[in-house]
Parts: sequence; structure tokens; C-alpha cells
Amino acid sequence: MSNRIKSGGIWRNIGFGLSVFALVSPAILVFLWMISLSLKNELDNTAYPPVFIPNPPTFANYIEVFEKNNFLLYFWNSLLVTGGAVLIGLLVGVPAGYGIARSKAYRTAVMILIARMTPALSYLIPLFLLFQIVGLIGSIWALLITHLVITVPIIVWVMIGYFEGIPQELEDAAYVDGATLWQSFRYIALPLARPGMMVGAILAFIFSWNNFVFSVVLGGKNSRTLPSAVYNSLTFEQISWGPLAAAALLVTLPVILMTIAAQREIVAGLSAGGLKD
Repeated sequence: MSNRIKSGGIWRNIGFGLSVFALVSPAILVFLWMISLSLKNELDNTAYPPVFIPNPPTFANYIEVFEKNNFLLYFWNSLLVTGGAVLIGLLVGVPAGYGIARSKAYRTAVMILIARMTPALSYLIPLFLLFQIVGLIGSIWALLITHLVITVPIIVWVMIGYFEGIPQELEDAAYVDGATLWQSFRYIALPLARPGMMVGAILAFIFSWNNFVFSVVLGGKNSRTLPSAVYNSLTFEQISWGPLAAAALLVTLPVILMTIAAQREIVAGLSAGGLKD
């Protein structure tokens, strides 16, 4: 019997490993192909059959991205817009998630979910008309406000689940000791929901950082965010695959580094969010 159990466990692990490989391998192959494109010249990038390994590798495509695009300005704009949107999203979304969870306002939670699922283009036209009236088109403020449409619903939805997982008895005991609602939220619920705040902030950062359409439509020459650098790498004459791949990798690099640095917090937060009493 024990041999059968061990054999079944081995096959289960093999099946799980193959499933993970099948899901992850396409993304890894695409990412490696982007790296290959960014390190090759245009002759090798358009060669047939394709050249997979650069020989020799060149960093001319990365140099061209910085020379032909105001990349550092776009990077700073992305930090301002994304960082500000995530910070304001936390200030608004954490108390909102707590209120919705404790009042059990499930209809409001569904509305938050709908707002999260609604395509960003649905908000673009009315926001464009509004910003045109108040004169904010082409400013950092226009991008910051529009990115709140991305960050706030994500953070609120994540925090609802975390606050629902915190036992109500802990706060009831604080009320018995004379604590106010604000004190209960600040000293009991908020520290226990810290993993959820980390997960919500990271997810909001990723979606906000990678947003493209708001920057192109509402941003000006000096206020566009980093994904616009990829767009600027396109030309009408022909597509330069090397600079395009280099720009795309530079855009995704901060998100990759942040995800690697915060992977423990992400796993801990997702695990904590999955445990409900």
C-alpha cells in the first residue's frame, strides 16, 4: 500500500511539474526571444532562418533607445504617476475596503468589481472631455487622476477580502475596552491587513505602470509615461525590431525587479488572504 501511495505521489508531482512547464514556457520563450532581439543588429533580426543567439551581442539598440527618446524623462513621469496613484489608492482604498467588509455592503463590492473589470477605454472619452474643459490635457495631473481608475478598484477589492478574514471578535474586545472605531481600525485591523496592503499595492503598481493608452491620449510631449517609449520606437517606414525589443525590456525591467524583490511578501500575502475563519 505504501509503495502505491509513493508511486501515486511521484506521478502527481510529475503531472504538476509538466502542467507548470506548459503554462510558463511560452512566456519564458517570448521573454528570451525579446532579449535576443534587443542584442542583435537589424540584419540578424530579419534573417531567415532566424538567428536565436546573438553573435556577437550588441548594446547599440539600448543606446539608440536613450538617444532617440527622452527615456529618463518618461521614467521619471512613470514614477510620479504610478507612485502617486498607488499612494492615493492606498489612502482611499484601505479604509474603503474596511468599511465595505465590516458593513457587509456586498452590492458596493460588486460595483467595485465591475469598475475593475470595465475596460480603461470606457473611461477615456469622458475623462478626456473633462480634462479638456478644465485645461489639464497634457499634464501629469491628468495622468495621475486617470490612473486612480486603475489603482483604487484593485486595492479596494483586495482589501475587502483581507478585512473579511480578520475575526470580528478582536475588534469587539477592543470596543469593550473603550476603543473607538478609528482606534480599532488603526491598531488592530490595519496591522493584521498589512500583507493585503502589500499585495494590493504591488498589483496596482504593475497595472498602472504598464498602462499605455492613457499616456498616449492624455499625455503631452513632456508628460508621457515610460510605455510611450515603446510607441515612439515604431516608425512608418519599417519596424526596427531591435530598438523596439530593447525599449520593451526597459519598460518591464522595474516591474520584474520589484516582483523579484517582493516575492516573499506576495506569496505571504496571497497565502494569508486565502485563509478564512
